Amino acid sequence: MSDETGTPEDQAGSARGGTAGGGPRPEPLRFFGTSWVDHDHGYAARRAGVAAGSLAAATASCLVLRFAYDGLQIAGTGAFVTVLIIAMFAICSALAFRNTWEGFGRRHDPQRQASLRGLLAIGFVGSLLAYFFRALTEAPGEKLHREEYDKAREEYERRSTRRTGDPSRRKRRR
Repeated sequence: MSDETGTPEDQAGSARGGTAGGGPRPEPLRFFGTSWVDHDHGYAARRAGVAAGSLAAATASCLVLRFAYDGLQIAGTGAFVTVLIIAMFAICSALAFRNTWEGFGRRHDPQRQASLRGLLAIGFVGSLLAYFFRALTEAPGEKLHREEYDKAREEYERRSTRRTGDPSRRKRRR
């Protein structure tokens, strides 16, 4: 994965780091590589796998949380602590879902992400569910990457199709 500090053009690839034919290169997505560009090389199977995997991981995580809840009941911590723990996981999961879902459409501020790291770790079930729901329609993050890649390709085409030569050297017809 690349870091998220570059410009959208750098993220999608630029002419400087272009392929053998020149031009921008698409940024690979986790689990998909660059198959998201043309929806080839097992794209549909990968999407199904990501959806199934994230749903299975969310289900397994909920079972683990259920065991933790049972542990609280056995320990006899009281209703206040139980409600507090349940509310914490529910709120953190909802915030993690929203944060992950928004991340599929725009780049996050790295400093904000660093400050939310603990909250997102607690709400991991929400992030897994966001991956599941997004994988039902597209590769998670595909929309953002496609916009950046298309913009980089347009800019490259504009730069490469400009007039060549020095216009002042052309002969003028009189």
